[in-house]
Amino acid sequence: MDTLVLPPLHTASGCVRLPGSKSISNRMLLLAALAEGTTEIHDVLVADDTQVMLSALQKLGVGMTAIDDHTWRIKGCGGDFPVAEADLFMGNAGTVIRPLTAALALSGGHYRLSGVPRMHERPIGDLVDGLRQIGADVRYTGEAGFPPLEIFPVTIQLAQPIRLRGDVSSQFLSALLMALPLSGQAAVIEITTELISQPYVEITLNLMARFGVKVQREGWQRFILLAGQRYRSPGVLHVEGDASSASYFLAAGLLGGGPVRVEGVGKNSIQGDVQFAYALESLGAHIVWGENFIEAKAESSAAEKIKAFDLDLNHIPDAAMTLAVCALFADGRCVLRNIGSWRVKETDRITAMATELRKLGAVVETGGDWLAISPAPALCLPCTPFGAPSGTFRRNVAIDTYDDHRMAMCFSLAAFAGVSIIINDPGCVRKTFPGYFAALAEISAPVIALDGPSASGKGTVASMVAAQLGYHYLDSGALYRLTALAALRAGVALDDAPRVAALAAALPARFENGRVFLNEDDVTDAIRTEEASAGASRVAVLADVRAALLARQRAWRRFPGLVADGRDMGSVVFPSATVKVFLTASAEARAERRYKQLIEKGSAANMPALLHDLQARDERDAQRSEAPLRQCEDALQVDTTLMDIAEAVNAVMAIVEEKLPDAV
Repeated sequence: MDTLVLPPLHTASGCVRLPGSKSISNRMLLLAALAEGTTEIHDVLVADDTQVMLSALQKLGVGMTAIDDHTWRIKGCGGDFPVAEADLFMGNAGTVIRPLTAALALSGGHYRLSGVPRMHERPIGDLVDGLRQIGADVRYTGEAGFPPLEIFPVTIQLAQPIRLRGDVSSQFLSALLMALPLSGQAAVIEITTELISQPYVEITLNLMARFGVKVQREGWQRFILLAGQRYRSPGVLHVEGDASSASYFLAAGLLGGGPVRVEGVGKNSIQGDVQFAYALESLGAHIVWGENFIEAKAESSAAEKIKAFDLDLNHIPDAAMTLAVCALFADGRCVLRNIGSWRVKETDRITAMATELRKLGAVVETGGDWLAISPAPALCLPCTPFGAPSGTFRRNVAIDTYDDHRMAMCFSLAAFAGVSIIINDPGCVRKTFPGYFAALAEISAPVIALDGPSASGKGTVASMVAAQLGYHYLDSGALYRLTALAALRAGVALDDAPRVAALAAALPARFENGRVFLNEDDVTDAIRTEEASAGASRVAVLADVRAALLARQRAWRRFPGLVADGRDMGSVVFPSATVKVFLTASAEARAERRYKQLIEKGSAANMPALLHDLQARDERDAQRSEAPLRQCEDALQVDTTLMDIAEAVNAVMAIVEEKLPDAV
């Protein structure tokens, strides 16, 4: 897509499983390649930047086997790459070109490294200067101080300390630290300026230690590597979830009320960006820490603005971008300090951020390493999960993303002002989080949940409402009918909860153009038979089956929104649904509708029998332990006894217009 239109967002709640950390994934892949032995790395990020690293290592002759999409078995080469001459394309991946440049400079081969045009604008001179101090032959083939580069084999000498600036990028230090053990010599690195992004250096030191190489550190100014250390495989490793990516969802928990939980990082994370949660806490978020999760929600449910802030964000430069967008919702001027590294990222992020924030109406001031954001009076918006904020906000603003994944992700949060936001080039999130917008939708896309007794018309009404709004439609009953049909075809007893639940969890189902498929079979009509319908009622009371289908149902929540019908849509599946409607009608009216449907299909029908069956089903549905038939406290009732379908749809649409005026 060239553009993505995000609808106005009002609430956010739910759980997000984070993709693997880019920083950890690429460091682990390189260290595994440099080590002796074979390393199996699980939960590797699947994204553009990791693909650049994997492709480069493969081209260098490193033995690699993909166990699955997220698991790689790397046969280390002990620092001696099998391919001694190669042309390597680095894309725009700073976490690849910098450490690989250092490693290749010490590996004794002849290599050429290049990237996209923006990569050739990103400085690498400090790293090259550090490598030249130890005799490395690294040459610029374009503008001095920037890629592309050419590396020639030489003998490395480490008699003197390497003096290195640390105020442009911590990746230069990390690159040298990871490469120096290849020399087998003792080495000292002295930092001549303030070292920025120190937590990323901590990640490097932690991972080097896991591969058997320890670095002594004297503060943040001097790093000492003893001679004779070699990388050795630790066997099996797991990549943490990406803490930088967690920032968007934690902020959504604050802006959209929450709670929003991110899984994959927690209180023992080695990533410095988890400290974003403390910064968010100072803005008014309530944060809960777990071993492998962090959860955020608004501290108060009242219509309050978030607190203005003035923060030194040197330690979390990537996650700090999220705070810049949060400043739109603050009660005063917000200042982000010590963020000079933004200027040498995928784009000049200080300039890009200022430009796009101004489009939304903010007053923005910039300096060499700072950014100040003052919401205009109309932008001092309440942070509340109870609907669109007061005041005006520039609507349908098109946000340029500058081929920068973090610009796209952080500006998506502006939709919590209750207005549509257009994201240009949303595909740039492939760099680190290809599924970002789907994950955001699963916690924030508007949901309209319809429930009601059998034959109340909820399925027909829900599908027509979805069509009018241009929303996605979830017929949860179809999932239970599919599960029953799959069990019947597999010869599984419908009361065998574990086996039926296993079928539900792996159900090979898809919905296309109004048709329903099981594997490659069109079962649209088969799931509507009495046998499948009766089977659906039986399996729907099994707790294991409902739990197995829960994640699948939630995955239907996509932009621009979802209309879902089903027994527990508003109570269990989407408890934070923006609109909840309970459709009802007298048993006599419902029996008459069912009678007419059967007659139109040419089926035999008996009114007294149909009425008796509906009344019996109502009784069973009301008494069952799993998802009993009852109206949610926050659902609005629509009695369709005297309505035709068009009138029922109009009644629901009137509720939607009141609750979600921007959707109609």
